Amino acid sequence: MSVCRRSFVALAYVAACSLGALGAAAYAAPPITVTSKTAADGPIKYTVKVASKSFGNVQETRTIRSGQSDDFNWKTVPPGGAVPMPEHCPNSSGLAVDVNGAAMRSISVRLAPIVAPDGTATVQLSVQAAAPKAKASAKAAGKAQCPQMVTVSQVLRFTMPTTGSAKTVSLSDGSKVTVSAQR
Repeated sequence: MSVCRRSFVALAYVAACSLGALGAAAYAAPPITVTSKTAADGPIKYTVKVASKSFGNVQETRTIRSGQSDDFNWKTVPPGGAVPMPEHCPNSSGLAVDVNGAAMRSISVRLAPIVAPDGTATVQLSVQAAAPKAKASAKAAGKAQCPQMVTVSQVLRFTMPTTGSAKTVSLSDGSKVTVSAQR
């Protein structure tokens, strides 16, 4: 048998074996069909509420589908007004400031729910917050002083129903974040 003919026979054998395996695999399991909608199919209204001495009291409602995430961002003026933030302060470029460059309170919450067919949501909550603790001292060595900052960076995971019930979690600084979900 010639080399070309042997190669052709070998390729034909491999192709026949592959097609046979594919054909058997196609009949190995019935196709998956969706017969009814589940709680995970539709959008759900989530309300995120923050109660914090350091970062303020804020609340907002958004509609999110399972597997998506949404960012809730707030900037508020601290009690007593925004605090001057000199440019030489560490991390001053990453802090929330007003139009005059004064430090403000800020909190960002990323909500990422995954809803199971039974309607229970597994939620990942990522929180980043910063706030000036107090007014800075006037000057030291000819430079304006940097204000002390309170910061929180935390990731929390929990499960909750999506039937209107609320779940409250505590952050490391004592702030409370309440999440409620309503289909």
